[in-house]
Amino acid sequence: MTESRSHKTTANRIAKQFNTDYNNGDGVDIKSNGATIEVETPETVSDAPTQLRGHRGPAYIAGTNKEAVEKALEVTQGTTIGVMDNQGNIVKKSTRKR
Repeated sequence: MTESRSHKTTANRIAKQFNTDYNNGDGVDIKSNGATIEVETPETVSDAPTQLRGHRGPAYIAGTNKEAVEKALEVTQGTTIGVMDNQGNIVKKSTRKR
């Protein structure tokens, strides 16, 4: 599947905030000392919890738009995974410990 422009833009923006690089290969999109972040479009949000499984520390799904954020909130209900918007603002805080 080809990467969407909104996915790449969001991933690069958030990676810069965390002083790290966006990984556009296999694995999670953003891995920093502070958090593990998977950037998702509305079509791919449901895959994110599986991709974040096994990672220690705070984990987040970052939605590329409002629809993706709303779907991420639904998918993460009752989990330790947090949600960010496309600007990197936390909408739901991750409850995973560092």
